[in-house]
Amino acid sequence: MLPILTLEWLAWSKGLATSAGLIMAIGAQNAFLLTQSLRRQFHWPIALLCILFDGLLIGLGVAGLGVLISQSDLLLSCARWGGGAFLLWFGFGAARRALGSNRLETGGTQIITLRKALVTTAAVTLLNPHAYIDTVVLIGSIGGQYEPDLRLWFAVGAISFSAIWFTGLCAGARWLEPLFRKPLAWRVLDGLICAMMWTIAISLLSAG
Repeated sequence: MLPILTLEWLAWSKGLATSAGLIMAIGAQNAFLLTQSLRRQFHWPIALLCILFDGLLIGLGVAGLGVLISQSDLLLSCARWGGGAFLLWFGFGAARRALGSNRLETGGTQIITLRKALVTTAAVTLLNPHAYIDTVVLIGSIGGQYEPDLRLWFAVGAISFSAIWFTGLCAGARWLEPLFRKPLAWRVLDGLICAMMWTIAISLLSAG
């Protein structure tokens, strides 16, 4: 039998790897954080809130909420239609920016307040059904397969990657700053974000 420390390490590593495979996919949450990191506008508070939300959702999922949601047709339908509508709206905003004259401005007046930044972060996280599918349902279901004393280690591993990813996104965005001083780079980024959000929304609304 493996020593208990090794079992804990394996559970932590599995949580880290599972989280990495899901969180690294660029979605509404990552797109918003990347944009704000490039603009250097409240990106660290946004990253902290993303980590806190992920930690909460992962914890709820591992504790058993993921199984309950996956078994409820009503909850899944609400998440699908509500999330699809939100992603369409989010993509429309990106499309409008892509058609405008957007560029990176590191100085001058900031375009949003901290309160608006945090509210938007909460919206792109909690109104996006993929956040629940990835964290509560998928990560929660995998973590729920462990013995109760090892679920905590799995959850900590999953949350650890979330912290690594979001802080890394904040810190690494500055290397892209020279590129995003050009309006064309912003148009390409916003165009990709729009296409991605609408693709996800259509897949959600056409499912089931």
